[in-house]
Amino acid sequence: MKIAGLDIGTTGCKCTVFDEGGKYLGKAYRDYPVRRRVTGHEIDVSVIMDAVTGVLREMAAKYPDIGGIGITSFGETFVMTDADGQPLHNAMLYTDPRGGDEVRALCERLGEMRIAEITGLRPHEMYSLPKLMWMKAHRPEVYAAAKHIFLMEDYVVYHLTGVQQIDYSLATRTMALDIRSLCWSAEMFDAAGIDVNLMSKPVPTGTPAGTLTAEAARAVGLSESVTVVSISHDQVAAAVGAGAFDGEVAVDGAGTVECLTPIYDSMPDIAEMYKGYFSVVPYVIPGKYVAYAFSYTGGALIDWCVSNLAKDEKRAAKVRDLSVNELLEHTYRQEHGPEPSGLLVLPHFAGAATPYMDTGAKGAILGLTTDTGTPEIYRGCMEGVVYEMVLNARALKDSGVHFKKLHATGGGARSSEWMQMKADMLNLPIVALKTADAGTVGSAMLTGVAIGAFADLKDAADHMVEEIHTYEPRPEMHEKYMKIYARYEKVYQAVRPLM
Repeated sequence: MKIAGLDIGTTGCKCTVFDEGGKYLGKAYRDYPVRRRVTGHEIDVSVIMDAVTGVLREMAAKYPDIGGIGITSFGETFVMTDADGQPLHNAMLYTDPRGGDEVRALCERLGEMRIAEITGLRPHEMYSLPKLMWMKAHRPEVYAAAKHIFLMEDYVVYHLTGVQQIDYSLATRTMALDIRSLCWSAEMFDAAGIDVNLMSKPVPTGTPAGTLTAEAARAVGLSESVTVVSISHDQVAAAVGAGAFDGEVAVDGAGTVECLTPIYDSMPDIAEMYKGYFSVVPYVIPGKYVAYAFSYTGGALIDWCVSNLAKDEKRAAKVRDLSVNELLEHTYRQEHGPEPSGLLVLPHFAGAATPYMDTGAKGAILGLTTDTGTPEIYRGCMEGVVYEMVLNARALKDSGVHFKKLHATGGGARSSEWMQMKADMLNLPIVALKTADAGTVGSAMLTGVAIGAFADLKDAADHMVEEIHTYEPRPEMHEKYMKIYARYEKVYQAVRPLM
């Protein structure tokens, strides 16, 4: 019996298959188009279902004995559908500018702190509820025709099983879930003027929805006996896949977006979380919570630097059979050793995330001279991402966090240079894990538990979470970085009024 993890992302979805012991077997991927215009950022969700069917069918042809499919997805984006689950409109992404007036109206009715106390979120237009209000006001014919409102996890679960349920962690991304009672907040829906009966039923992370319908089984080429599991918001799945189950460990998601995910053993201080726009999200273990502290440009900033500045280095790396990243890191070490670059790179190239949530913020590179080359800028970009992590970790310190080490996942975890830099700056051990895709692993772990392949999450982690190397902080390097950080933490306030 095989275990499948289905991960639905903003621009594509993938299905990864493991055997019953947690060994990776293979994966399939399909991308889909996203339309980003000044007036709106939208996606046709019917193409998501087409991609889902495609990846499942591809994996079913290779592994027909798949016994369970766990589903994770990106957050916030919703779609209203007819009674059969057919979409009535293009869905708005979290980056869509619409919803600002509506979130301000909600704040006037309830107050920002009251909304945070109910939902665990500081009000913001990226969440689903204000965008639903916008749709009702500006597309009333669509709202009137709607029989269901889905986010992407429950949209796919419904199409596969006919069951309308959403896990707690994804439900929080609507800004409408009561994080204490773990049910939809009547107060939030009444204030928004949205019918709560259109929503899926909130359930614990990792809850089986049922088996494939006959129609879905035919479409994907699997047996009707296959169990479909509502897993979680993708970041929660990544925390599970990183083997982080208590407050001693936080997760460093070193992907396109840099995300620090601490775990709380009890409810965090909402007032402290509010200050930095930090989410409070119910975790897979009852009574525990996670938060998201993130930068929009983690690996994305490194890719920008390589794509735009390292054209000569790309050619040289190819000749030497190296990656361009390895070449840039090697060149920097040859010229400067372990010393910090001294540059101040503000990584807000796609706006600022926590603790600012300022979509209008811009990036900056300070400290350039005629001696500065691409290796120095590359190193400065790596440092800027980590300085932003330090900033977020310090902004979280009064909220109840007490993590003593990090588990690192994502493509960035393969860079020993970056991992050592993070250990030095944060002054914490950082453990690089074998898997780059912790979200898929977490989905498979929870699915394996749901179908009986693993006894519990600890058993699943013993099979599927493998530590590669622990990077220990170096006190002398921490001291050097902190002298530069004292200047870095002033950069946003200095640059923002000018841009």
